[in-house]
Amino acid sequence: MSKQVAKDMKWHKNKRVDDGVLRHPIDSWTWKSFDDQHMFFASDACNVRLGLSLDGFNPFDIMSNSYRVCHVILIPYNLPPWLCMKQQSFILSLLISGLKGPESDIDFYLQPLIDDLNEL
Repeated sequence: MSKQVAKDMKWHKNKRVDDGVLRHPIDSWTWKSFDDQHMFFASDACNVRLGLSLDGFNPFDIMSNSYRVCHVILIPYNLPPWLCMKQQSFILSLLISGLKGPESDIDFYLQPLIDDLNEL
């Protein structure tokens, strides 16, 4: 995209401050545990780490209507905290619509997204 975005995507490896304060997902024990288990992935700062968020809403704002739309958003966690949660960083990757939410069938909807991410 640009030199600045490429630089920001390596922030988690090159410029973060490790002072024990939780400011970003990189400061969590989950991130550190993942790095310990997947050292090959963690060793390259260019590898993109994504968070996945799923939420549903009723688009017609009628409570008696069971029609729902669920959106799946990917968030690049490589970015610094002041950019990570900005709207321009969100990636709307999937819209699931229907009479009900995806509930237990969520794997069916997410599998093509996971396949595409693995290919990338």
